[in-house]
Amino acid sequence: MQKSIIISGPPAIGKTTVAKGLAQEFEMKNLSGGDVLKEMAHTQGFKTKGDDWWDTDEGMKFLSQRKDNYEFDKKVDEKLKEIFQKGGVVITSYTLPWLVSGGIKIWLGGSRQNSAKRMQTRDNMELSNALDIVKKRYEENKALYKKLYGFDFGEDLSVFDIIINTDGLDAHAVLDTAIQKVRELS
Repeated sequence: MQKSIIISGPPAIGKTTVAKGLAQEFEMKNLSGGDVLKEMAHTQGFKTKGDDWWDTDEGMKFLSQRKDNYEFDKKVDEKLKEIFQKGGVVITSYTLPWLVSGGIKIWLGGSRQNSAKRMQTRDNMELSNALDIVKKRYEENKALYKKLYGFDFGEDLSVFDIIINTDGLDAHAVLDTAIQKVRELS
């Protein structure tokens, strides 16, 4: 059985890009925890179209609602754990690295400025708006996961096999580094 790989890190750091590249390189499936959560938001009446939905007012509203109702996050995490255990999948998830053992866990780190610049380019928005969104998403997710599971998102990196600082690297260089590191651990 091929080990599953989990990519985690702060918002807009490049998790999806790296996950898609690793899945292609190692001929694995690719799954985003955020997409599973978006499906649940859609069932609650949210209009979840577009890759940048989390950065919209409606995405931020759903993030705020999650602070009072952990049901969505717990269901997503249970589903992701089952998929992870089967092997052969690359998953992007904020929480999964702390909830499962085994596989290969990668943390993509970097400055908020770096994340905001990625978001600015990706979503065609003002840098100041991107900085505000990155900060809010990071802080609210961090608080949510502390309440929900008791871990310090972004601070306790002891669960990770690979840590990559993305500052000063383009997407290609980050992916190349991830591929090399995964090969070393496989």
